[in-house]
Amino acid sequence: MSVLIFLIVSYILTSVALYMLFPKAGVSAVKGLIPGVNFVEWAKIIGKKPIETLWLLFPVVNIFTFTGMAVDLVRSFGKTSFGAAAAAVIYAPAIFFKTATDGSKYEGPILQKEEEFKAKVKQAIELKDNLTLEKLSRENPFKKPTWREWTESIVFAVFAAAFIRMFLIEAYVIPTPSMEGSLNVGDYLFVSKAHYGIRTPKTIAMIPLLHNTIPFINKESYLEKPSLPFYRLPALEKIESGKPIVFNWPVGDSIYLTSQRSYFVGQEKYNPAAMINDPELAKLVEKKEIITRPVDKEDHYIKRCIGVGGDKIEIRDRQVFVNDKPMPNPKHMQFLYSVQIPQNVRVNVSKLQEWGIDGGDAAGMNHFFLDEEQVQKLKSLDPAVKVEVYQQQPDPGKLFPFDSLNYGQWTVDNYGPILIPKKGQAMKLTPENISIYRRAIAVYEHNELREENGKIFINGQQTDTYTFKQDYYWAMGDNRHNSEDSRMWGFVPHENIVGKPLFIWFSKDDTGINWDRIFKYAGGKE
Repeated sequence: MSVLIFLIVSYILTSVALYMLFPKAGVSAVKGLIPGVNFVEWAKIIGKKPIETLWLLFPVVNIFTFTGMAVDLVRSFGKTSFGAAAAAVIYAPAIFFKTATDGSKYEGPILQKEEEFKAKVKQAIELKDNLTLEKLSRENPFKKPTWREWTESIVFAVFAAAFIRMFLIEAYVIPTPSMEGSLNVGDYLFVSKAHYGIRTPKTIAMIPLLHNTIPFINKESYLEKPSLPFYRLPALEKIESGKPIVFNWPVGDSIYLTSQRSYFVGQEKYNPAAMINDPELAKLVEKKEIITRPVDKEDHYIKRCIGVGGDKIEIRDRQVFVNDKPMPNPKHMQFLYSVQIPQNVRVNVSKLQEWGIDGGDAAGMNHFFLDEEQVQKLKSLDPAVKVEVYQQQPDPGKLFPFDSLNYGQWTVDNYGPILIPKKGQAMKLTPENISIYRRAIAVYEHNELREENGKIFINGQQTDTYTFKQDYYWAMGDNRHNSEDSRMWGFVPHENIVGKPLFIWFSKDDTGINWDRIFKYAGGKE
C-alpha cells in the first residue's frame, strides 16, 4: 500500500508541476492535469513522437522512458547541467517545480534540435566541408566534458544492469554439489525472473549489483529499512514439478554468517556437527550474533521442484512418490555409495576421472556420490567389485519438521508423507502435524500461533483448520545424499521464488573450462 501511495502522490505532484510548466512552452496549463494528455504534450515539448509514450505502460521499460523524458524536459528549458539531469532522474517533480517557478525559458524541443545539429554535421562530412565541420564541433551546444560523458555512461550502465538483474535476467554460479550430475559446481547460469512472475523489490537501500554481502569483508550490502511490500507480476508459465527452480532460502531470514556459509538459527541445535566443523559458528552462537534478512536478500538456492501446492510427497527407499505415483527420476540423480575394490583389481585413476567419479567427503575414501550410470561402470571393472548404497539412519534432529515424537523414524531415503500447502486450501491442524505447518503459518504468513494443552490458537482464536494465503513447493537436490534441501528446512513459499534457470553460459572446474557444458539447457526435467 505504501508503494501505491508513493506513486499516486508522485503522479499528482508531477501533474501539478506540468500544469505550472506547460504555459512556458505555449501549451494550455489544464492539459498538464489530464491523464495521458499530459504525457503526450510532454513528448511534443521535448520533440518526441507522442506514440512513444506508450512505452510508459510497460513495466521496467517505463522507468527508463520516464527518466529519459524527465531529463529531456528540463534540457528543453535550458537546464543542461549534470546536477539538473541528476535531479530529474532522482525525483522529477522537484526539478519540474523549480523550472516552472524560476526564470527558465522554453528553448524549443531539445531532441529536435539535436537531430537538426546531427543533420548539419552529416551534411558537412558528406560534402567534405572541413571548415564547417570544425566550426560545428567548436560551437557544439550539446558537447559535454569528458568527465561528464564517462560519469553518465558509468551511471547509466550500472543503472541499466541493476534493473535488468533485478527484474529480468540474473547470472548465478553453482557453488555446491547438491545438483551434481545435472548442474555442476562451476556452472554459470542465466536465470529468468519473468517466467514465474517478476517481483518488485522489497529492499531499496543497497549497493547495486551485489546480493546480500560485500566481498572480502563479509558484511551485509543493504539496509533493511526503508522497505517496500512485495508485488508479483503475472507469470509467463506455471512452476512444474520436476523442473529446477531458483529461490530465496526460506529459513535464511535469521542466520549466523561465517566465512564458509550461512546457518539458519536453530541449525546449530539440530545439527551439532556443524559447531565442530565450523568453529566460527560456535563463536557466533555464543555471542548471539544473528543477522536478519528480508526475503529478497536471503541466500539464493537452486534445487529441483519435487512437488507443488496440493501435492502429497513421500520418499520410499530413495524413490520419490507424488500423489502415490513414482516420480520420474533425473537422469543423473546421485546417492552416496560404499565401494569395495579388491586389492588384486587394478583401477585406472584417469578412467575414474573420465567417468566423473570423485571421492566423497561423507564417510571416508571408499565412499562416492554416484549416479546409476557410474555405478554400472564401477561394477564393470570386475565381478568382485562391490558397490552398495550407503544406508541412511533416522536423525529427527536434522530433518524437518524436527519432531522426534511424531516423525522420529524419517530418513532422507524414507521420508513423509507430507501434504504441500496450496493457496486457498483449508488444512486440518492437529497436535501431531502442527510441527510441519508451524513455520509456514507463523513466519511465512505472519500469524500469531500459540499451542496450549493440545489446543491451537491462531491470532488469539482457537482453531483446528487454517486456510493458506499462498502456494508452497517442495525442493530437493539431484545429489540426494549431499543436498541440504526441503528435507532439512521445509517448504518453499511462493513469495521466495526467484526464477527459472535458462541455460549454462559458462562452466569450469579444477581442470579448466568445460566447453561441452556451455549453452546447455538448464531448465529441463533431466
